[in-house]
Amino acid sequence: MPTPHNNAPAGAYAKTVLMPGDPLRAKFVADNFLSDVKLVNNVRNCFGYTGLYRGVPVSVQASGMGIPSIAIYSYELFTEYGVENIIRIGSAGSYTSRLDLLDVVLADSAFSDSSYALTHNGYKDKVNFPSPGLNGIIRAKAEELNIALKLCRVHSSDVFYTDDSMGNFEALAQRSGSDCVEMESFGLFHNANYLHKNAACLLTISDSFVSSKVLTAEERQNSFRTMMQLALESAFQLDK
Repeated sequence: MPTPHNNAPAGAYAKTVLMPGDPLRAKFVADNFLSDVKLVNNVRNCFGYTGLYRGVPVSVQASGMGIPSIAIYSYELFTEYGVENIIRIGSAGSYTSRLDLLDVVLADSAFSDSSYALTHNGYKDKVNFPSPGLNGIIRAKAEELNIALKLCRVHSSDVFYTDDSMGNFEALAQRSGSDCVEMESFGLFHNANYLHKNAACLLTISDSFVSSKVLTAEERQNSFRTMMQLALESAFQLDK
């Protein structure tokens, strides 16, 4: 049913939802990969679409930026719209030379200093985990498609601009045990685990703290096709 953040009617979403942060990336997926597409949500221009991928219903819903935003959208998809699986498709900054621009990462855990999980239900651990079964499907599909997939812990930061007194990226990487940084997956994983649903996080490296290389905003929006294809093929595997 509609919520304050989503005006989609009941039954508007497929069982599996791809979730980019950027609404324009959601539109890109819908325009370039799905057929028979319908715009199902446009509240706050946080677009949601449902269509067919190889004949299988798949949805794509933007999450906005940060744990509070993805937590709202994913929680409502899980509880109000009957969604079973959410695959985040996002961008990340690399903390290590082992991850270069456009490398595709699958999160095997997410570290965060966020208080979201603690405030939500008293969860005190700084690490949350994706769904093993869903990660397994994505890994198998990557191997089938000959996509080089790199597993690692991701740092889900609440802060994009950090004061120098908090340490450089090497210190953040060491403290969090992470190879890259983004801002959402900890909240998504927490919701899925709490609600007994499934969640995974695929990321494309868009910038590097090591080399200072960076993709433009347009490149971030349009150049993540390998990650998108992997997520869609995994959704097809789940729903066929």
